[in-house]
Amino acid sequence: MPTASTTPTRAPARRLIAVIVLVPLLATLALWAFAWPAARTAPHDLPLGVAGPATATAQVERQLERHEGAFEIHHYADAAAARDAIEDRTVYGAVVVTPRGPELLTASAASPLVAQLLQRAVAERASHAGPPVRTVDVVAASPKDPRGAALTASVLPLALAGMAAGAAVTLLGLRGVRAVAALLGAAALVGPAGAAVADSWLGVINGDWWAEAAAFGLSTLAVSAAVAGLSALVGPAGIGIVSGLVMLLGNPFSGASSAPQMLPRPVGTIGQWLPPGAGTTLLRSVSFFDGAAATAPALTLAWWAVLGLGAVLLGSALGARVRGAEPAPEPALAPVG
Repeated sequence: MPTASTTPTRAPARRLIAVIVLVPLLATLALWAFAWPAARTAPHDLPLGVAGPATATAQVERQLERHEGAFEIHHYADAAAARDAIEDRTVYGAVVVTPRGPELLTASAASPLVAQLLQRAVAERASHAGPPVRTVDVVAASPKDPRGAALTASVLPLALAGMAAGAAVTLLGLRGVRAVAALLGAAALVGPAGAAVADSWLGVINGDWWAEAAAFGLSTLAVSAAVAGLSALVGPAGIGIVSGLVMLLGNPFSGASSAPQMLPRPVGTIGQWLPPGAGTTLLRSVSFFDGAAATAPALTLAWWAVLGLGAVLLGSALGARVRGAEPAPEPALAPVG
């Protein structure tokens, strides 16, 4: 049986061991989450179109198929159909075989990295035994952000804003409808603020202003609602759990700097289920593609927001029930005499 003198010394020792063990584990997890996708960046079933008569495109397809698993080939009758597919975000680019030689269609707005990769991996091989390939950027990135660096940099601030809002609601003790109102109000202000900076001031995105504001706001709400919702159910530990998920997996798995299909499997798919990845895809769609392919990421963010807000209300109701079930303290008896 431990004595009173030995018990107090065990707690500091356990904390010391926890720090020594947990810090390296967290560092290893962070390095894996960030460095592994970056080190393995390469096309994995990247949607790519091939347009023209079947007899003319056969050689191009054979050259592309040499990269096993790299490209998912979509066939189109002509250049117009391929352009429509790019603008609908069905494919990232297309090789069009014309009487004058092959032509490469890209969309740097969808991913500058993918556009550059296609110029190297497709254009050079397609023109190996023929005339040079002409490249046309069908949906170009903003000239003020040709590499997409500013759009990529917006992922972290939105995640931080969501985590801050969710943590503030939790730590300030807001519950129920008041917590939901605070989360909705914060997201409603973040949206226009983000659009004002990225569109009106910097000019790095150039779509419908209010659609961009809605994308910024919904991305923030998805994170903040998840933080506050889980915290309402499990306590302040929910802040760390959701924040860790968003920071350690959501950001590096988002594909913001490249594309989901450029990440190792199944990282790209997982990233699109998390708010940073879905938010980036939604922002690209409304900023450069008139909302094409925006439904899936918008629904993903909406589900995060709805489930999080629902958890906030549920946690408040459960807390009220527990407090109501607690016996009232007995009144103190007045002294006799």
